[in-house]
Amino acid sequence: MTHPLGTYPIRTFDDFRNVAQLYQYSRTVLTALELDLFTAIGGARTWSIAALARRLRADQRGLDILCRNLAALGLLVKRGSAYRNTPLARTELNRRSAAYRGAYLDLITNHWHDFTQLTDSVRSGKPLDADEPESPAWRRSFTWAMHHRSREQAKTVARFLDLRRARTLLDLGGGPGTYAMAFLAANPALRATVADRPAALKVAREIAATHPAKARLSFAPLDFMNDPLPGRYDVVWLSNIIHIYAPAQNVGLFRKIHKALTSAGRLIIHDAFLTDPHGLYPIDTTAFALTMLLFTDTGNTYAARDVRQWLRRAGYRHVRLLTGMGKRKDGENALIEGRR
Repeated sequence: MTHPLGTYPIRTFDDFRNVAQLYQYSRTVLTALELDLFTAIGGARTWSIAALARRLRADQRGLDILCRNLAALGLLVKRGSAYRNTPLARTELNRRSAAYRGAYLDLITNHWHDFTQLTDSVRSGKPLDADEPESPAWRRSFTWAMHHRSREQAKTVARFLDLRRARTLLDLGGGPGTYAMAFLAANPALRATVADRPAALKVAREIAATHPAKARLSFAPLDFMNDPLPGRYDVVWLSNIIHIYAPAQNVGLFRKIHKALTSAGRLIIHDAFLTDPHGLYPIDTTAFALTMLLFTDTGNTYAARDVRQWLRRAGYRHVRLLTGMGKRKDGENALIEGRR
């Protein structure tokens, strides 16, 4: 198979070298973000290296080499010896654009240092911050990052799922409420509740303040692994949650959700699922397990067939995998549904 910048499975030394040196490309992109280069280049203007170096207070030779690599990666357009942004770079990577995904870009940048400590986590089996309590500031930053990451995907999911018969939805561990708001926009008869920690819900309230369906959205501060779930719902939406926990913890959560569903209610799980017989692919999903090792006590990524089995063990019927949701190639292009 061909990965965007490498080949896997690795069969030859050349394959090995190509994959082992992918850090060159990620470091190039992260350096551009740290320089705020895409913002400096801005909209339609084409910049000479000399002018851009003055703008960024950078060395001309260094900037020329960086921009040449960014153009080769498809993030800049090279015209002669000058450069301009691609549509992606001038919008989602440009902090002056309304489409800027700044919080998520910050999260990606911070992960560079975190992943240099992967060997320690493999040896210890413990996350990097095992002894450090979570701060409200970190939760706020992370919640904004999840909104910037999910806002387009949420619209795709809302178009894909048929929720016309549902009247109540619980977005459990919903963070910024991005998915709940997308569901409300697509289903005028629906009411939704976002349940999460108070620091996350503060961000959700800020985002919802200008949303057309804000009157149909409510908020429930809780620790869903330890607190009872409020109310009963036609749909419980569980997005990017199960990879944080061990299998037994997820089965317990599924049972708790089962009690909070109406008689015809359904749990819909959105996550990165492994879908091949050996539990290796998509490779993005397998790689995401490394992030769970670095940042959670028990998290992992799981095969879709195992998650379906957990749902049956927790009392769900008509368990099924829903595919064909969009163009993404990773495991988040599928949902798993269990009905009460």
